[in-house]
Amino acid sequence: MTTTTERVSTRTPAVPARSRRKPNWNLVLRIVLLMIAAVLTLGPVMWTLSTSLRSSSESFKLPPSFFPWNPDFTSYAQVFQQLDIVLLVLNSALVTGLIAVGQMVTAAMAGYAFANLKFRGRGALFSIVLATMMVPVQVTIVPVFMLIRGMGLSDTLLALILPAIPTAFGTFLMRQYFMGLPTDLAEAASIDGATPWRTFRSVYAPLAVPGMAIVGILAFNFHWNEFFRPLIMTISEQNFTLPLGLVSLQGNLGTGSISVVLAGVVLSMIPALVVFIFGQRALQDGLTAGSGK
Repeated sequence: MTTTTERVSTRTPAVPARSRRKPNWNLVLRIVLLMIAAVLTLGPVMWTLSTSLRSSSESFKLPPSFFPWNPDFTSYAQVFQQLDIVLLVLNSALVTGLIAVGQMVTAAMAGYAFANLKFRGRGALFSIVLATMMVPVQVTIVPVFMLIRGMGLSDTLLALILPAIPTAFGTFLMRQYFMGLPTDLAEAASIDGATPWRTFRSVYAPLAVPGMAIVGILAFNFHWNEFFRPLIMTISEQNFTLPLGLVSLQGNLGTGSISVVLAGVVLSMIPALVVFIFGQRALQDGLTAGSGK
């Protein structure tokens, strides 16, 4: 009697091949866009630095070389020889520093008033303040110059400081910042008998330091590089700011060395870069302050 033996084939299940991870095209696109933005932003700065380290003859060499293989620092020495760079930096630092502080104080007070104080015509007045942001400075430079001359401040540093202290953008920014703060603080302060000024000074102003830092840093970076108003308001060389002084490096009819001009531009960027580095933390805190509310 023949017995049929059933063969049971025990096959081990096939191990699936390691699934290849699909590329995250969204992340790749973001990286590519960031790289393009970095090149467009830092490219002119790196080219300026590179040209300042080349001699005048190498600056017009074709095809141009991006990297100065033989750095030449004589252009920086010529900047100090041709300009009173210390006086120019002091004038620019005084003007931009006082403008930044003035905008921080006035924008904080105006922003608090528009955000927390109730008075007749508040909305219309705030709309007028916002409307001034659409008026370019070239439109108002003539009446401002006539007012400054009537006050006897023409060809002075005060002619650059006083008209720049009121800021519509800073007022708008601080108003939005104060509107994000809790209103219970003002109610508690009023119950304790605090006046609106005391409430602003003791309660809200310390909380608004990050927002004020944003206004100050933006004002410093803008007015440090300002050229148009100093060109109109100042005549004497002792009142020139740094951008006006750098123009003289071009020479008569633009015959100056391009390497010397760009060396002066590199030197002018250092103070603004230092302010940004030390104020970066305050700038980040101010920009992200309202995200947790």
